[in-house]
Amino acid sequence: MKYTKTAAFICALLVCSGGLSQAADKKSDNVLPQRFSDAMTWNLQNRPQDITVTKVAVPVESSSHSGTSQGTQPANGMPPAPPSGDGTMTPPPGGFNPPDHVTQGTAARNITENTTIADQVFGSTGDDENALRITGASVTLKEVSIDKQEGKSSSTEGGDFYGMNAALLATDGAQVTIEDSTVHSSAANGNGLFSYGKGTKMMAKNVTITTTRHNSGGIQTTGGGETEAENLTVATSGDSSAAIRSDRGGGTVRVKGGTFVTAGHGSPAIYSTADIGVEGAALKALHSEGAVIEGKNKISLKNCSLEGSMDSTRVMGQQTIREENVHTVMIYQSMSGDAEQGESSFSMEGGSLTSHKGDVIYVTNTDCAIHLDNVKIKNEDNDGAFLRVAGNSASRGWGKAGSNGGKAAFTADHQKLDGTIAVDTISRLTMTLGQGSTWKGQAEILSNEKGTSNDAGIYLTIAKGAQWDLTGDSTVTTLDNKGKINTHGYRLTVLKK
Repeated sequence: MKYTKTAAFICALLVCSGGLSQAADKKSDNVLPQRFSDAMTWNLQNRPQDITVTKVAVPVESSSHSGTSQGTQPANGMPPAPPSGDGTMTPPPGGFNPPDHVTQGTAARNITENTTIADQVFGSTGDDENALRITGASVTLKEVSIDKQEGKSSSTEGGDFYGMNAALLATDGAQVTIEDSTVHSSAANGNGLFSYGKGTKMMAKNVTITTTRHNSGGIQTTGGGETEAENLTVATSGDSSAAIRSDRGGGTVRVKGGTFVTAGHGSPAIYSTADIGVEGAALKALHSEGAVIEGKNKISLKNCSLEGSMDSTRVMGQQTIREENVHTVMIYQSMSGDAEQGESSFSMEGGSLTSHKGDVIYVTNTDCAIHLDNVKIKNEDNDGAFLRVAGNSASRGWGKAGSNGGKAAFTADHQKLDGTIAVDTISRLTMTLGQGSTWKGQAEILSNEKGTSNDAGIYLTIAKGAQWDLTGDSTVTTLDNKGKINTHGYRLTVLKK
């Protein structure tokens, strides 16, 4: 039986039962933090499905919970190296606190039973605390407001990998649908929507998500979780806060429509250690790469607009560093243990790719496949290459200098390319300029002072119906030309005929 009570009656009931603090201790996992409550429909058994909100304010104190741990995860034996992009994590005071098990902290409200909830407010100001957590249950949320106002994170990795301090965390096989709602986080390490673990699925539609602090992505997927999103509006302003974000253990992310904008450094619109597919979305990073793939993972874009405007310097911890390279799309392996090593994949079909600073695409310390088909590409930096495949200094742990080059298989179909393609002497590019494609640019093989590789070079195939117009002296390792080459008076050198 349900009993409808006003907020004033609820407060009186709690006092009669031994006071607010005693009642909160008994029901801390299943009751809204009272400072965020309005008036509630209260069920004496306090079942989550029987708690709803009407719009009458109730002033009450906040609560804070100490962190707890759930589950286990095998240690990979590798200390985290500071990677680029969204993987450049901003450590809490005292540095990283790497957990050896799943560390998720607590939740101001934890729902463990199947239910539908509409028109409620969920909030948190506690340390290591979710405003709302769904654990192993099938829950539909409609027209709710989730607000992670404040609360410190004791472990950056706990927040990045497992969802501690996030506004909404789905975990332990939960199936969560959230529609027509708002999610806000102004806490460090406070991701907006977080899907963690195999069998867990977050489905979001018509949701507005804002985060303002470091290490606080818009939608985050880790540990093999799934996320489906449609028509989201996401804005993040902290460093290391990708709008579409994944981390250790990866998962599957599918996004349709929506707008995704980031304003922080190391905050690409997409950071992938997962299988991420996006269709019909606007993706923009104001001070970062547009998209980053780490390790054996994937980004597939269809009819999207992608923009990057990466700065050449940024603050990392207590230091201001100069970035290894400036670019809009980065494909790399950080060696941090967050992403499996192997061939990654980046593809765009239709849409547009705008690079405001640096190279359009940069590949280092990994193998990858790149496919572009009928994408409108604009590089606003005259000094930036279209594609750079090269080693790096290893100053940030990305492999060993002299042997940390990239290997890329690049295919362009129905594609207009403009700009330099540069490959260093420890890297390899296999490139196919497909039918209906044109390339206006030059090919360069650059010396890497730390080493050479017998496998390095540019292996170019020009298909029938494709055309290359040289804009400078060019060198390729091999050339299979079934199309047309216009040298325009420049020298073309083929090293192996």
